[in-house]
Amino acid sequence: MSATPDRPPLRLIVGLGNPGREYLDTRHNLGFMVVDRLAARENLTFQTAPQWKAQLANRGDLFFCKPLTYMNLSGQAVRSISNFYKIDPGQMLILLDDINLPTGKLRLRSEGSAGGHNGMRSLIEHIGTQAIPRIRIGVGAPLKDATEHVLGRFTLEELSILEQSIQTTLLAVDRVRTNGIEDAIKTFNSSQKITN
Repeated sequence: MSATPDRPPLRLIVGLGNPGREYLDTRHNLGFMVVDRLAARENLTFQTAPQWKAQLANRGDLFFCKPLTYMNLSGQAVRSISNFYKIDPGQMLILLDDINLPTGKLRLRSEGSAGGHNGMRSLIEHIGTQAIPRIRIGVGAPLKDATEHVLGRFTLEELSILEQSIQTTLLAVDRVRTNGIEDAIKTFNSSQKITN
């Protein structure tokens, strides 16, 4: 399905996370994990773009991005990139972890609040709108401290669920690319009994 005036083409897919080996494979880096898979499927390699404090890979006009600003400042990098390449908020797709969803579940949104996620909050503040499409990927609720939970690694029990979750997220991204966010919301949210 081609882009229409009501549904502009997807041009920027952003995975949220924290740079550095100490954060590798933590729950909070699930966005990084998924965008790495997306780039790898297309045989793309991320290049560091120091001017935007991000790593970028691209296939034509579609960019894959991992901000290197740390989670709480993610919006700085995304705003700089979107301004330079003239990418509207509706042409973005943000991939992020969500402690309010069980591990393995997804929730797609075309807009909305940050929902307590500091990376999404930074994006909304810097882009200047809540109308930023996103896929929230469940990492389960913390037993005690939320920060300790998201900066921790997945348990062995969670890993098999995680792989299935990543595969479903890849399918959801593909659906957004071909049919748009609203169609993907109907398909993936309803199939998981999660309302938008």
